[in-house]
Amino acid sequence: MTQKERCIFLIEYLKKEESRLNDIEIPEKIEAQKQLLRALMNIRPARPISEEFLAIQDAYLQEEQNKKGVVFLSELSQIQAGIYLWKGDITRLSADAIVNAANSAMLGCFVPCHGCIDNAIHSAAGIQLRQECFQIMTQQKKPQPTGEAKITKAYNLPCSYILHTVGPIIAQSVTQKDCDLLAKCYRSCLELAVSYQLQSVAFCCISTGEFHFPSSKAAKIAVQTVHCFLKENQTKLEVVFNVFKDSDYEIYRQLLE
Repeated sequence: MTQKERCIFLIEYLKKEESRLNDIEIPEKIEAQKQLLRALMNIRPARPISEEFLAIQDAYLQEEQNKKGVVFLSELSQIQAGIYLWKGDITRLSADAIVNAANSAMLGCFVPCHGCIDNAIHSAAGIQLRQECFQIMTQQKKPQPTGEAKITKAYNLPCSYILHTVGPIIAQSVTQKDCDLLAKCYRSCLELAVSYQLQSVAFCCISTGEFHFPSSKAAKIAVQTVHCFLKENQTKLEVVFNVFKDSDYEIYRQLLE
């Protein structure tokens, strides 16, 4: 199958799952088709699906990944011993694990084609990720507490694992409790990484997007927490601070240099 044929097959399959989607017309342009497929994957609840769908979805997503290109740690320069700063799409990064800024439901973002990192990671990984998260949350029987982390497979991403953590949501001013919870997010992910004997982990800017934690303060907490953890545990774990904005890159560069 061509990439276009895979895309059409996946759209048609997802439309047939729910009668309310039957009236959706498939656009002619390939980029619009890709957006529609992503939207349908975003809104799909966690439930069983055929092996045929998964095989075609995986082939489709891996081809899309190849087009974006994979970034290896060996291609990056250390800004400090064992610490990297990289600006780019975290779904391209081939670390042992990347960190996802999740919400307390831990099922990914259901808003079609939303710009958050939770949506980007789930969209690139495939629907298996939501299914695994659903199994974790079904066993847990309660929302994911702020500051804690869970680990899952990465499926169609170039990394091996995803560390999901829920950061504090800032409604007004930042409190000391908010700062403590954000630091706990970083520690929880690092502890999981060490317990799984991972060699590298890439952090996104936890809580600074949809959760409105001030970027500068969040970066200081991130850097300080990682420094303290690496020093206290004498681990060879390598850490990437991944940013998407020029302003965040400058904040981290100044802190780390």
